[in-house]
Amino acid sequence: MAGMGNVLHRDDGFGVEVVRALAARPLPDGVTVLDIGTGGIHLVQALLDGYEALIVIDAVQREAEAGTVFVLEPDVPPLERYTPEERHEMLVDMHYTVPSRAMILARALDALPARVWIVGCQPKDAETLGIGLSDEVAAAVPRAVSRVEALIQSAERGAPLAAERSAERGESR
Repeated sequence: MAGMGNVLHRDDGFGVEVVRALAARPLPDGVTVLDIGTGGIHLVQALLDGYEALIVIDAVQREAEAGTVFVLEPDVPPLERYTPEERHEMLVDMHYTVPSRAMILARALDALPARVWIVGCQPKDAETLGIGLSDEVAAAVPRAVSRVEALIQSAERGAPLAAERSAERGESR
């Protein structure tokens, strides 16, 4: 699993905070926790080692109430689907701060696992320079931790996983 985001931009640090919480918990053997921050190229490099599944945790803009947690199954298009200009722009981005770009590059390198999920949270403020999550997003961290742990457990059992297309708000189920 990989936590992405910029901790210097308030709620954009959601993914990093979730993986920090997960790293402090007992996790099954074979589960790798990566604090990617804003360096998505590090995610691509790590995926080259070969993984069965990937869970990316990040702030996501979904026009929902701040603190809403989502589990999404992204459609990662092949690099060939883009125009030469778009491919050039993607390939010269050495940071890959946007998870989708990192996943497109990983797919182009045949390093993207077959199963990929994004556990995201609607931020309240991901633009303002400052440290610390808003109250709404901080309250979503334990819910996101629970969702990630449930994904890991299901993946371990080999159960087919389908991401919820609906949002979860409030207490975890």
